[in-house]
Amino acid sequence: MQFTELITTLANVHQRLSQQAIRQADQLMTLRNWLIGFHIVEYEQHGDDRATYGQNPIPKIAQAMKQQQVRGFSDRNLYLFKNFYLAYPNILQFLTAKFQLPDFEQIEQKALSRYVPPANVPDINYALLFERLTFTHFVELLKVDDPLRRRFYEVEALRNAWKVHELNRAITTLLAERTGLSTDKSAVISRVKDDQPAGISDYIRNPYLLEFLQFEEKAEYSENDLEGAIIDHLQDFLLELGRGFCFEARQKRISFDNRHYRIDLVFYHRILRCHVLIDLKIGEFDHADAGQMNMYLNYYADNESTPHDNPPVGLILCASKNNALVKYTTSGLAHDIFVSQYLTNLPDKEQLQAFIERESQGL
Repeated sequence: MQFTELITTLANVHQRLSQQAIRQADQLMTLRNWLIGFHIVEYEQHGDDRATYGQNPIPKIAQAMKQQQVRGFSDRNLYLFKNFYLAYPNILQFLTAKFQLPDFEQIEQKALSRYVPPANVPDINYALLFERLTFTHFVELLKVDDPLRRRFYEVEALRNAWKVHELNRAITTLLAERTGLSTDKSAVISRVKDDQPAGISDYIRNPYLLEFLQFEEKAEYSENDLEGAIIDHLQDFLLELGRGFCFEARQKRISFDNRHYRIDLVFYHRILRCHVLIDLKIGEFDHADAGQMNMYLNYYADNESTPHDNPPVGLILCASKNNALVKYTTSGLAHDIFVSQYLTNLPDKEQLQAFIERESQGL
């Protein structure tokens, strides 16, 4: 063996086994955190001096561990460990088998005796889940209260090998809700892998979830009602639009001789460096809507854009749309026009459940 080959071999051995050691250390930390959560719940349910400590012993536990000079036992962490145990009470059977820890058999039996699988939630390979995900992944997953939606993120984290920041991005942008409604589910999921979206289409969502508008029952609505509700909840609407959108105007008037038109909402996108014009439609998308938006964009390109701006973009928000009609209406236009559906209610859980079951196959 040549000296250079020796150095390469040693470096490979170091890297491979160091990574394995880090992974095993994280899994043992996951086990430690689960056990802490188990003992807290066990104490809360069977502790002899619960009357002394009250119904919530966590602050006293944190203080006592601090006096023992044991780090990492803050109130926040203890609540996290407790919630981790409650969300994943069947973890021990996988981790004790992996690390050959027979001392925990009694704890495992107690935990499994209390385990009730959530109703109408597809099953998952738990051994694979705890083999591939770090505890930091589980911290993100615990932010999702609904078991079905959490199962969606578990499955997709496995299928797509998401890093923690990718999982966080999926959760904060409500990927489960969007996927349950999207006609191109694989495209929606694949976007999470790109922390910095590459093109205009990556910044335009479909559908948009506007449940925060809290529409009251009414015989009929107009575009003005929709616009007014959005303005009343502008902060929520900006969060739903996503990164980079800056509100600029509502009912922006443009005129041709004595004929006036009004653009419902105007935003400037600081990352794309272009105006985004939004037209609100209370009903179904019509081909005439695209023609009107194209006219708005032509006007903005000539009269409102600066030399440093990119061409403006149009977004038509409608209650429903025909995808084929959208395709043939918007293809070949000089400007980018997107047509997205908006929903004032979250999607049906049955849609999401069916998708998770399909995605779970082959894991």
